[in-house]
Amino acid sequence: MNLIIDKNIAFAKEAFSFFENTKLVDGRSLINKEVKDADVLIVRSITRVDAELLEGSKIRFVGTATIGTDHIVLDYLKQKNIQFADAMGCNADSVAEYVFTALLKIASEKNISLKEKTIGVVGIGNIGSRVVRLAESLGMNVLKNDPPLERKGVGSNYVNLNEILKADIITLHVPLSFEGIDKTFHLLNENNLKEITTNTILINTSRGAVIDNFALLKETSKKNFQLIIDVWENEPQINNELLSVTKVATPHIAGYSLEGKVNGTKMIYDALCKFLKINPDWNPELPQIEKTDLILPDGDTDEKKLYRLFSSIYNIESDDLKMREILKYKQNEQAGYFDLLRKTYPVRREFSNFTVNLSEKEKHLNKVLESFRFKVKPF
Repeated sequence: MNLIIDKNIAFAKEAFSFFENTKLVDGRSLINKEVKDADVLIVRSITRVDAELLEGSKIRFVGTATIGTDHIVLDYLKQKNIQFADAMGCNADSVAEYVFTALLKIASEKNISLKEKTIGVVGIGNIGSRVVRLAESLGMNVLKNDPPLERKGVGSNYVNLNEILKADIITLHVPLSFEGIDKTFHLLNENNLKEITTNTILINTSRGAVIDNFALLKETSKKNFQLIIDVWENEPQINNELLSVTKVATPHIAGYSLEGKVNGTKMIYDALCKFLKINPDWNPELPQIEKTDLILPDGDTDEKKLYRLFSSIYNIESDDLKMREILKYKQNEQAGYFDLLRKTYPVRREFSNFTVNLSEKEKHLNKVLESFRFKVKPF
């Protein structure tokens, strides 16, 4: 059997070594003739999987090592009886940690107390539900919006989008869909962005086109939104003006922890083994971390202490600085640089690997740290 797999998928060679023929490819430029003789295709979100790519091929199984499926034409796969698997939820903890690291960065710089601030969470799936839990641990007032779950009777206390737009902080965790009652393409647009108040913190780690980026730029110039943007409309060619006014800007890497990447590979590996009716025997071993015992850093507010702790593990400021380097490139070189940032992204580990030694005077943060999956011990 022949396997085509994106070369930037973590542990691609190790996980799928049981294939007789494995070809590692550039997922951004993959074309039909490269998949003609393949039986299995495994991609990331940068590869559009549709009739144009697959027509005339022998593909029987498609997997995406990502949580989103907007790059996959599922109706076509169903029509052709091609098995499909995604990695839903694989990097949920990574994205949640990104959201609060970025949020604490802004709170620290502006001396904002997050306690009792209102955060509106749009989309209460794998990621959004974690964001809700973590926000509540910080004493925040949480508003939830998820019409599909509300209609199914899953969860409670939902509010409509108009109510979310009044929050101090708005964070988006929805899939990208282009039609139907739950369409999320330009969910935030020229009309409703006007309802968001001045200085609101707006976070997007879902998909770029969930917000109309041109309308966002226009409204931000009027209301000084505090933008945290990881995903951009028309990636990898992004809006330079929007980048310039964004407080925290990164190249679609919120979910790029090592654990998140490997979870995605493992989920697709297991799904493929099930499809092929073979026993899965690959279990990834992640490298050990040299220093896992940490002390809560000093700071005159809890937000500053937590931000310094989080950033000692995940340096979001480095990601932001590297992203802004894109402005030094010519327009026709920027897309390549954006992809290079993702391809060469440094190893980032999740908070669950670390233990925080907590003094008696800081014990009020015990439950907060445990909510973020830190191990906590007194000293």
